[in-house]
Amino acid sequence: MTTTADDVWKLLAELAEAQKETERCFQETERRFQETERRFQETERILKEQSLKTDRQITRVSQEIGNLGGKWGRFVENMVAPACETLFLNRQIPVHQVSQRVRKRLDGKTLEIDVLVTNENHVLVVEVKSSLSVDDVKELIKNLTEFRQFFPEYNQKQLYGAVAGIEIEEGADKYAYRQGLFVLAQRGENVAILNDTEFQPKTW
Repeated sequence: MTTTADDVWKLLAELAEAQKETERCFQETERRFQETERRFQETERILKEQSLKTDRQITRVSQEIGNLGGKWGRFVENMVAPACETLFLNRQIPVHQVSQRVRKRLDGKTLEIDVLVTNENHVLVVEVKSSLSVDDVKELIKNLTEFRQFFPEYNQKQLYGAVAGIEIEEGADKYAYRQGLFVLAQRGENVAILNDTEFQPKTW
């Protein structure tokens, strides 16, 4: 079959049209790619904003919880401190003075006592927690071993320890008892000593 000039021009026209269609498809693809990229960037921006907003909310909530924890801790201390006056009297430890949040600095270190109970012959250190754990008991024992370094004015007195908590984690009370510490807890609207009458406190 002979190819005429008309056939060649027709083929060239078809090729040109196909090229235009290819370019149109390419431009459409490019446009869609740019639109996808724009949406991706917008999504990324929104996610960053949400992340920052969430971080701020977490920080605020953490601060509020921390403030609440501090207020709750002081509330517990304010329950325990007055109760000490009668609780330890029943254990033959007369109470002459009860002090809260006693702090002493020595060589760059600080020892803070939640409740300090004293009389002529005894000094009692009470660690107060809203929720008492074994680690809290261990922390008190550490403080008791360092107490006389920070408070040499009590060196002639017998030193006892006690832990107190509104809630007591499993095993914390038994551990404290075995370490020779008094254990105080909420009983109804009052604070009570959980140690039985056979308990003998350790002198530190």
